[in-house]
Amino acid sequence: MHRFWVEQRPHNGLTYEAFVAAWKQALQQPLSGLDAQARRYLYYRRYNFERAQRVTQAYRMSERLARALASVEQPQLWMVLTEDWCADSAYSLPIIAEASRRNPLIQLRILRRDENLDIMDLYLTRGARSIPKLVAFAEDGTELFTWGPRPAEAQALRDRLQAEGMDARQLAQALIDWYEAGGWQHVDVELAACLEQVLPSYSSSS
Repeated sequence: MHRFWVEQRPHNGLTYEAFVAAWKQALQQPLSGLDAQARRYLYYRRYNFERAQRVTQAYRMSERLARALASVEQPQLWMVLTEDWCADSAYSLPIIAEASRRNPLIQLRILRRDENLDIMDLYLTRGARSIPKLVAFAEDGTELFTWGPRPAEAQALRDRLQAEGMDARQLAQALIDWYEAGGWQHVDVELAACLEQVLPSYSSSS
């Protein structure tokens, strides 16, 4: 069992509602007095808040995911490592949050990556601190599944374009375009698959 679980750091993370409230508060920060980097991150936060709002309004859960969530019969804690300036998170986190709401046995808690790098470093993606990263735990701290930082199709697109020589700015825009074309709906599909893979073994051992 991880030390961070024994210390109950995931349990004491932010609810989605608290995360969004803090996000809104950060957007009220005046530009005056901010250095260039802080201005850039405020810009990211603003655009990502708008993206998250669009996903929240447009999202309709698939029957497949709804069935998988209804099949959860034992408590789970879903820990998400992320930051509000992350574009991938803006498109994914609203879906993860809505999924967690569908079953009272699922508790979602959000940890800010940069305040929890020791935990983040246990869940690297190709050696990088990529977010968002969802880790689902059983009540005793057993890891059930992980997901993130983005849908497999988005990752494949990024890998292909990077291999073709696209720079970081162009890569980021290509991923935004993919999400905006409806790619964010793949999060629903992949969450359902994660649950389907773990539920048979989880149910039989409980």
